[in-house]
Amino acid sequence: MANVIAAIEALADAVIANKERLTELDAVIGDADHGINMARGFEAVRGKLAAANPADIGGALKMIGMTLISTVGGASGPLYGTAFMRAAAAVQGKTTIDAETAATMLNAVIGGVKDRGKAVRGEKTMLDALEPAYEAFVEQLNQGQSLLVCLEAATAAAEQGVEYTKTIIATKGRASYLGERSIGHQDAGATSSYLMLSVLTDFARQHSQEA
Repeated sequence: MANVIAAIEALADAVIANKERLTELDAVIGDADHGINMARGFEAVRGKLAAANPADIGGALKMIGMTLISTVGGASGPLYGTAFMRAAAAVQGKTTIDAETAATMLNAVIGGVKDRGKAVRGEKTMLDALEPAYEAFVEQLNQGQSLLVCLEAATAAAEQGVEYTKTIIATKGRASYLGERSIGHQDAGATSSYLMLSVLTDFARQHSQEA
């Protein structure tokens, strides 16, 4: 579990460090609060992590989900909170994650976001990063690749998904009010999803090198 706790801390650090960037992206087509809200949530996660002392990965992810729901404002709290709660249910009782488990978690995350946000791919949301990431992950998994290789492919696909959001009209949330004026701007939620995948991939890469 030590590596899991360290990964969560790395995730929190990255979100907090990117607070201004995420908020700037959201300011163009959203409420200008995505980075601020997400940073607040992960600061709370960091504060609870030591006291929580989760026994398994499911417990750790459930704690994150509940904390984000209770501390993050706007749409991001319910969406990311639900995502982590669904991921928690997928790994209940586990203390390590292999490639198959990670794929199950990512699929659960996508299902949670869809259910909570009533969104589909192509609407300029975090799904435009997450769904391509999952597809790329599974493609590598089916070829027998390692967790790290699967994560690297997923992160690259998520980054392309973020770029794709620049080319489409937003149809969800405040950004939808802008119509065609939302074209040319990347979605903040897709960006934060990519950021999280990137951090987890870097963490897995570092751990792989240390092993």
